[in-house]
Amino acid sequence: MTKSKPMPAYQRIKQAILNNIHQGTWAAGTAISTEMALAEEFGVSRMTVNRALKELSEERVLERRQGSGTFVAQQQFNHTFVEVRNIAEDLKSANRAYEAKVMSKRVLTKAMLSESLRQHFHIDEKGKGRKAKKNETVDTEAVLYEVKILHIADGEPIQLEERWVDTKRVPQFIEQDFTVVNTSDYLVAEVPLERGSYTISAQPANDEIADALNIAPQSPTLVLCRQTYSAGQTVTVVRMWHAGDRYQFSGEL
Repeated sequence: MTKSKPMPAYQRIKQAILNNIHQGTWAAGTAISTEMALAEEFGVSRMTVNRALKELSEERVLERRQGSGTFVAQQQFNHTFVEVRNIAEDLKSANRAYEAKVMSKRVLTKAMLSESLRQHFHIDEKGKGRKAKKNETVDTEAVLYEVKILHIADGEPIQLEERWVDTKRVPQFIEQDFTVVNTSDYLVAEVPLERGSYTISAQPANDEIADALNIAPQSPTLVLCRQTYSAGQTVTVVRMWHAGDRYQFSGEL
């Protein structure tokens, strides 16, 4: 894997603003620091700060009021987050010993994407399945991160998580230690997730899934597929495989 580039200055500013909001330093309706103050704090130009504020406004995290300043958005921000179940917390609350094992991590270019991922993330087919012509460079830009994580309870595999994340929206995602940091928790903290959709289906386990979950091939599994969005764009798609005889979904109506 190639060495990751340093986070751009405007991204650092966005992250600092989000951290202040998530930690309660800046509540809904609160005016945040001025562009000039942020420029001095981060040692950048006001143009760089303006880009960060503009993007957060487009994502409905901030509200810019001409002549008054920039504020943490009220209703829009309060409804930004979708509730995402965290299997680590679920297992710990059930007094079960929890462990996460990272099976793989990789960066995907356009040419590496399946048709399904292209559709989920609205990525065109440039660079797909073709060789570069003379004096032409095939697009090798990283577009998605992919991680596969095995979630274990009391020494027994419970869930295999296959997750894909937009590299531009969450540039530092792949660098996290997911044996310590939960993927869902990290995404909720980094990006204002405004809505999501999911399906649950019963599927037979192929050889890879069966091996990971320590079950026989073609055994029944429960598969939760979820897609979450921010500012109208897909942030992450996840497919979570559960051994059918070890896991159930439940809730209250």
